[in-house]
Amino acid sequence: MYAIVEISGKQFKVEKKQKLFVNRLDVAEGKKISFDNVLMVNDGSKSSVGTPNVSGVQVDAKGVKAPKIRQSNCLQKEKKKRLQGKKWTPSSYY
Repeated sequence: MYAIVEISGKQFKVEKKQKLFVNRLDVAEGKKISFDNVLMVNDGSKSSVGTPNVSGVQVDAKGVKAPKIRQSNCLQKEKKKRLQGKKWTPSSYY
């Protein structure tokens, strides 16, 4: 059984007991949340697709500790303008 859920503007395929990392979602550790924007539900034998959402269905989740994110530094150079500088980018957004 799986469902397709819209969370903070993005669509995710979720199943039971699955861990999912969602950017820009502020949830305390251990707090329960529910998502009502369920776009599709499939239980193996039949599937139901909403227009735009499936009515009467919600997905429940629990917040866990956020993982550590690897950060990268890169040196930015422009040849003609003689400009040098460092640019920091977190790797979770790319």
